[in-house]
Amino acid sequence: MRFPFLPRGSTAKGRPEPVFRAVAKRIGQLLPFETENHMGWNEEEDDRVYKVVVNHEEQYSIWPDDRENPLGWKDVGKSGTKQECLDYIKEVWTDMRPLSLRKKMDEMERERE
Repeated sequence: MRFPFLPRGSTAKGRPEPVFRAVAKRIGQLLPFETENHMGWNEEEDDRVYKVVVNHEEQYSIWPDDRENPLGWKDVGKSGTKQECLDYIKEVWTDMRPLSLRKKMDEMERERE
């Protein structure tokens, strides 16, 4: 299977990590877990400061505080340890549906009435 956003000859079959790296390089962003002097995303001893970011679909994520936000994401105003940021997201992101889906479902509900 060929993906238009990947370099010519790339496929996703059986190689999710290389594909993710190819996409990240293609959009010109360094993956957070590839930075120097920091442990990976899944390591328990993570001394970085993170910030909470949100996209236009009101989906939340965390991002290293010292990095420029990825395209399409804006600061929420919360920063702290990884766990503090994840706890904040758990508290505020109570409806996992993207904003566009919520709007469409609300519209369909109004039409039934």
